[in-house]
Amino acid sequence: MDRRGSLVESQSGASPSPRNPLLCPDSHMDVQGYRWVYWRVWLCRWGAVLSLGLLLILFHWRPRLAVRARCCSCPLALADVLLLRDSFGQRMELVADLEDSDWRDTVQLHREEKTLLRYYLFEGLRYVWLARKGAFCRVSVLNEDWTCNDLYSFQRGLSHLEQSSRKKVYGPNLIDVPVKSYMRLLVEEVLNPFYMFQVFSITLWMVDKYYYYASCIFLISLLSISVSLYETRKQSTTLRSMAQLVTNVTIRRSSGEEECVSSVELVPGDCLLIPQEGLLLPCDAVLLAGECMVNESMLTGESVPILKTPLPAGEGRYSSQAQRRHTLFCGTQLIQARGGSSDGGGATAVVTSTGFFTAKGDLISSILHPQPINFSFYRDATKFLFFLGVVALIGTIYSLVVLSRSNATWTELVIRALDVVTIVVPPALPAAITTGTIYAQRRLKSQGVFCVSPPRINVCGKVSIFCFDKTGTLTEEGLDVWGVVQAGQAGFSELLPDPRLLPAGPMLSALACCHTVALLEGQPLGDPLELRMIQSTGWELIEPEGDQKALDAEFGGHRVLAVMRPPAQEVSVSEAGAIVRRFPFSSSLQRMSVVTVAPGGRPALAFIKGAPEMVASLSLRETVPEQFSSILRNFASEGFRVLALGYKPLDGKTDWRTLERGVVERDMQFLGLLVMKNMMKPESGEVINTLKLAQLRTVMVTGDNILTAVNVARNCGMMGSDERVMFVHATPQTAQSTPKLRFHLGEGGTQGTMEVLTEGLYQSGISYHLAVNGKSFSALCDYFPEYLPKVLMRATVYARMAPDQKTQLVKELQKLNYRVGMCGDGANDCGALRAADVGVSLSEAEASVASPFTSKSDNISCVPLLIREGRCSLVTSFSLFRYMALYSLIQFCSVLVLYTEKTNLGDLQFLFFDLVLVTLLAIVMGRGGPSEEVHPRRPSASLLAVPMVGGLFLHTSLIVLGQLAALFITKSQDWYVPLNSTKTGAANLPNLEDTSVFALSGYQYIIMAVVVTKGYPYKKPLYHNVVFLCILLILFAVMTWLVLCPGPVFSRLLQLNNIPDMNFKLLIVALAALNLLTCFVLELLIDHGLLSCRLLRGNRPSKKKYKQLDLLLSDCPSWPPLNQALSSAQYTVIGLS
Repeated sequence: MDRRGSLVESQSGASPSPRNPLLCPDSHMDVQGYRWVYWRVWLCRWGAVLSLGLLLILFHWRPRLAVRARCCSCPLALADVLLLRDSFGQRMELVADLEDSDWRDTVQLHREEKTLLRYYLFEGLRYVWLARKGAFCRVSVLNEDWTCNDLYSFQRGLSHLEQSSRKKVYGPNLIDVPVKSYMRLLVEEVLNPFYMFQVFSITLWMVDKYYYYASCIFLISLLSISVSLYETRKQSTTLRSMAQLVTNVTIRRSSGEEECVSSVELVPGDCLLIPQEGLLLPCDAVLLAGECMVNESMLTGESVPILKTPLPAGEGRYSSQAQRRHTLFCGTQLIQARGGSSDGGGATAVVTSTGFFTAKGDLISSILHPQPINFSFYRDATKFLFFLGVVALIGTIYSLVVLSRSNATWTELVIRALDVVTIVVPPALPAAITTGTIYAQRRLKSQGVFCVSPPRINVCGKVSIFCFDKTGTLTEEGLDVWGVVQAGQAGFSELLPDPRLLPAGPMLSALACCHTVALLEGQPLGDPLELRMIQSTGWELIEPEGDQKALDAEFGGHRVLAVMRPPAQEVSVSEAGAIVRRFPFSSSLQRMSVVTVAPGGRPALAFIKGAPEMVASLSLRETVPEQFSSILRNFASEGFRVLALGYKPLDGKTDWRTLERGVVERDMQFLGLLVMKNMMKPESGEVINTLKLAQLRTVMVTGDNILTAVNVARNCGMMGSDERVMFVHATPQTAQSTPKLRFHLGEGGTQGTMEVLTEGLYQSGISYHLAVNGKSFSALCDYFPEYLPKVLMRATVYARMAPDQKTQLVKELQKLNYRVGMCGDGANDCGALRAADVGVSLSEAEASVASPFTSKSDNISCVPLLIREGRCSLVTSFSLFRYMALYSLIQFCSVLVLYTEKTNLGDLQFLFFDLVLVTLLAIVMGRGGPSEEVHPRRPSASLLAVPMVGGLFLHTSLIVLGQLAALFITKSQDWYVPLNSTKTGAANLPNLEDTSVFALSGYQYIIMAVVVTKGYPYKKPLYHNVVFLCILLILFAVMTWLVLCPGPVFSRLLQLNNIPDMNFKLLIVALAALNLLTCFVLELLIDHGLLSCRLLRGNRPSKKKYKQLDLLLSDCPSWPPLNQALSSAQYTVIGLS
């Protein structure tokens, strides 16, 4: 397509190679093309028939194998089937059948030629074939080159034919969440390897005449499938109702007519007319005329409505992120629109993205297809199943050898060998991983913390560094005006506490007019800082109502957006000002500006407000007082929020609608400083102290002044009062100089301290923190990559950071193997919140695109809660995983011991163990809540660590010894009668061997639940889990009753031998108590480092880069070198003699 979205290239052609890796932003995946080979297809069909469908099940599990078996590789342009691999490198291959449709493009229409549109859908996104690139690219690439002027050209609207053509390319404007039928869900669920294994196991048990057990497991599986299907479909339906937004909208056609159409018909390029009362936007659009007040809490978590202004015209390329203040995002609520038509009402926008390519589509896609989590716990779970598979193989070989000696038939040999596999690999093991997460998610929700990515709860337990935004996160959102300082020829004036006392002039007008506050039903809405600023002047905000032309005429015929009128008592000395153009605040530009006119259209003034350094750089040098730096440093070091203001007269004949921002915001006259006090939230200091005691690093990332940030860091406890601050100053390469890096001491550095530091002794007595601003951070990343990791290890304050720099910081910390947490209000932190391992947005919304976690509290008290819940969830998942593995190993040992004795457990014995004991314990053992404190040591996340695997081996050894001891004690009794050697398996029941092993193994299931259920320091002690404790006591009592006096009824049901010797029974109970004691002591020794890697392999350095760096810096007292200019290694000149 050309810039206006018309297709001008042929849709056919050959790809240069059969394999075309597309790892650019257009596609984000590796694509391979295949064509059907019909003889292979027929061969696979015959194979499926002969294998009774097993081949089709294998193809369902491994799509890549299915494609390679039935197809041959070919160029993408000729492909019938594509194999896709996404940018995360997932091994799960997805097959996409191409869809072809006839489509006539607007350029070739007069020739009556048809071209073939080839495309496929992947995760809701449409990819079209572009012969020019020889690749399938996201359809959004067709409008990525649109400039601002291109978008303005769409104001005339699209014709019906153009709109229809575009819809065939872009597809309908729907975020369609698929809701599968119950029958399809059932088939997919049953074909899951977990349920296929269940079907195999149930069939095997039925053949082996375990009818009761097989029937119960079948009913439980059926119930589990039913619940799973219901929940899956319910979630899909709920998400679909949240995602689908179909409404009627008004668009402009190329003929000039306005037409009401369904939002499903919208395509990029449509001219959208927004009514004055606003609407819930069904697409992404860019605002071209008028202003809109928008609530974006669904996307950013920011509850304060934002004023959107028209996009400036120009040849620059449009970007929805770079021009956020001019972009209206799908799913956001447009509260009101005005100034976009001749009568002053409504607004005009052009559609830029539809469907899953919108901001809301991105949110839904992140829920449907979450980014895979690189977490060792989840990786090791699969590997551990293979480990159990090896154990099963050993058990199978042993059982074959033992049973073959007992003259068992081949049928019995096969059944018994396969039965061992169903025992040692428990189907419920994968489900045990999620149990702790489910409990934690419920507890978090009850405390106002919502999670859209439950697996990340476990990741919270491994966070090692937490980054915090400042304003609205650590400090209060609102600011109190402390005073103003005017600039003049003699320098700065004294601080004037009340701006109302300012004389009439540019400074007072700048405070009253330089803002983006708007009225909604008579109430001012906007940034809290700007609201306080206006309130401090006492001026009144008025917006056009009714007859717009009358107000325009009052101010020289200019289109008026808002009017600021002085108080009645000041009318004689101050003139009202009409705002005729706004350039909203941009985090990257660190400023905003307005153009105002006085009654009659004169004089025209431009006002600017923003970061003092930025405003001073845009002002005439002679108007900036010499004391600027020292005054700013004094205010910032005391923790004040400082803004600078400037102004300049403009030519009244200028057309404000076409005026460029760069022209307005240069050669300003510096007016002075607005000083505001930002109060610390009372919870911030307590939370930071809690995290420091837990040895979690805390970092501040803010867009504010570096000295203000340092002051706040000291006040909240990130920096101690006795700790020094060193500022990092890095400069980029220029035409006159090479990049330089310097470290210099901050405030409070006495001569004595300076000498100590320069001698390199601060590591031994004086702690230090580094503070970096955004410009230095960018220079570090670009020119000093060799020093960047060291700076990251010691930096606590990052100031004047733009949103993309915050994201880059998170990624750089992750490169050092940190598990990074990020907490912000969501407004300017969206990228960093999503990039972090754990992102927490302080918002009223239950889910937002900003982060995986959303907290309804307006302070950071949710951070320790998340860490505690994450650790509790991780430890619970660990405990349940170990318990399910030990349950399998207990039963595995029991069966092998009894196989050796030519018998086996009975039908109802299996049922009693699995349902009454294990299932009941597994359900309630994860209910314990998190500890009240955050312990300095993080829990382990590796299932294959030496303590984990070694602990399982040692516990299994004690289990086997206990069961063998019970068996040998039984055989040593005077009344012992050997079992009937002519029978095998369950046919030999009841017998003394089985009864003794049943008794002790029953205790072992309960004992292991006690042993693996960990409490301190990550969970509350065991006695807090009252339900679990009660069930433990009940089950201990039940087992003791079954051992001591089961009665004839239960003896017959469970096929137990009635042993009259009470002393023997008490000996079995005592043996179980000894087993409990030994396992409990063993677990305590393991917890205290019995199997610690340090004991086994010495004190090896950590594999984590940040720990290695920390050790290196501790042994390097000469770093950082103070007041020395360091050169970049990339620009070092090496002289050769």
